[in-house]
Amino acid sequence: MCGICGKYSFDGELRVRKAEIGRMMETLEHRGPDQSGLFVDGPAGLGHRRLNIIDLDSGRQPILNETGDMAIVFNGEIYNYQELGASLKRRGHAFRTRSDTEVILHLYEERGERCLDELRGMFAFAIYDRSRQRLFLARDRVGIKPLYYTATPRSLLFASEIKALLRDEEVSPAVNPAGISDFLAHTYTPGPATVFRNIWKLQPGHYLVAEKGGYEVREYWSLLPHFGRSNGMRIQEAEERLAELMRETIRIHEISDVPIGFLLSGGVDSTATLCFSQEELNNRLKAFTIGFGGQEFEDERVYARIAARKYGIDHYETTISADDFFDCLPKYVWHMEEPVFEPPAVGLYYVTKMAREHVKVLLSGEGGDECFAGYQTYRNLVFLERLKRGLNGNWERFARILSKVNRIAGSEAVKRYLPLLTVPLGEYYFSRSSNPGSPWRPVYDDAYSADFRSRLAGISPSDPFRGYLAAAASFSDLKKMLYVDTVTWLPDRLLLKADKMTMANSVELRVPLLDHKLLEFSAGLPDSFKLRGFQTKYLFKHILRGRVPEEILKRRKAGFPVPYARWMSEKKGFVMDLLLDPKTRNRGYFDYGKIRKSLLDAWDTAGRHPQEIFKLVVLELWHRQFVDPGTR
Repeated sequence: MCGICGKYSFDGELRVRKAEIGRMMETLEHRGPDQSGLFVDGPAGLGHRRLNIIDLDSGRQPILNETGDMAIVFNGEIYNYQELGASLKRRGHAFRTRSDTEVILHLYEERGERCLDELRGMFAFAIYDRSRQRLFLARDRVGIKPLYYTATPRSLLFASEIKALLRDEEVSPAVNPAGISDFLAHTYTPGPATVFRNIWKLQPGHYLVAEKGGYEVREYWSLLPHFGRSNGMRIQEAEERLAELMRETIRIHEISDVPIGFLLSGGVDSTATLCFSQEELNNRLKAFTIGFGGQEFEDERVYARIAARKYGIDHYETTISADDFFDCLPKYVWHMEEPVFEPPAVGLYYVTKMAREHVKVLLSGEGGDECFAGYQTYRNLVFLERLKRGLNGNWERFARILSKVNRIAGSEAVKRYLPLLTVPLGEYYFSRSSNPGSPWRPVYDDAYSADFRSRLAGISPSDPFRGYLAAAASFSDLKKMLYVDTVTWLPDRLLLKADKMTMANSVELRVPLLDHKLLEFSAGLPDSFKLRGFQTKYLFKHILRGRVPEEILKRRKAGFPVPYARWMSEKKGFVMDLLLDPKTRNRGYFDYGKIRKSLLDAWDTAGRHPQEIFKLVVLELWHRQFVDPGTR
């Protein structure tokens, strides 16, 4: 696991300087504290910060090929590199290292951009071809590893983190107003854009080619076609194949020259990862869990301890308080780099910090819900859409009746889903984080200032989702939701958090449930293998019977229950001082009279809208770290 960066001049006569690459590398030291390397050749420069995981002695980067015509910098892990390397050696390639990085380079020599078809792993890398003055960037299929880029009239710059791009004199931290609106509407910035103007994410499953005069971005892989292909398996065949794939993905994710451990939440996915690892490894495993001090409700540690006893592992726990949470917020904002509503990221920072004292690599169960349909939202919305079809066009009348009944019953679930009865799925499913039933969208919409509204004129924050939903129009409702979440929510919020907060502590996080072969297999399964009655993850849980404790299999999904709302109430003075500070009020996004009346007063007196308040806190802290003069 590492940090990469670089610069490419569109004018072949304009030389890149070592100092330019060096400044970018300085900001990435936490991603690779063990070694650094730099390559500059005429119009191109590559930088690398290394965290030693595989081939500790000879894997220093950048790596050049036999003739010195090509150079590579790489972030990630290629899990099938040993087989690929053996095949390349048989075809005459000479290796100077035992690293997966060199495998990519020789494979690119042979196959060009089609080398990506053979790679199994998580990756972001850059290859510079000196003879053609050509830069090639690529990102893994799912978006486990980040890669950002920006283009100026003279150059293209890329890096593992945005802050490295901001160190170049050609790049300024200008705000993208659509990114602000996207964050407020969806809790993150979906799609290729970021909250910085003219700074882009290279999308998962895409590569970029830069040559004299410009660049082009192309897609090389998509999960979309796999949703449209049925694998035709009976349930027993699917169980056997899934168990086989689980053993395979766990085995290859355990390849390492340094100690590995496990993030153990006590949920189904992290416990399943630990379970299959125990079957593969003979040595005693280490797992790490976080809890929250002073909490009224049961946290994840109860179930993590059940798993720890079951598998006989070395289990480490840490606990954080409201003070810890707020002390970490500046670090959280700095490492996330964009405003994102993700309070669990703070917990991940602390548990990773503890784990770093014991291991350099962690495995987690991230992605299991998107792969096997684990969120209750999927079950609820599939039922809702079936109900709407069953009403045969009479859903508006039914919605009015239900609304009247619910005034007496007062069900929060009915209140949440009632507005969706009169809206097609394609008009409201903007990934798991937002829908018209959420009470906060009108709060923000009504409070935008006239100036900010004019800046947003003609911009629809939901456009990326509509495009993805249109592409999946022929699929079932469940597959539509799974596809949308896999290309938006997963890379742009969950995996962003996973990468940024673990690398903040110089720890590599691996996510075996997001192996692309496992994803492709799961996409081809019928809906009934994922949702059956009220049970989510039907097939996945079925293969875990007898492997995972029943208490964990049957527990209600809790996510990662960080008590941020209560902690914000405890720190109400800090929150209100920050949000009512003249500097905050003068950002120009809101009519603060309306914000005070509809949002802040409600939170101050009744504790309502905690998510919306936290987003405003994050937005302001982000401005103070990245946008205000003198912050770079």
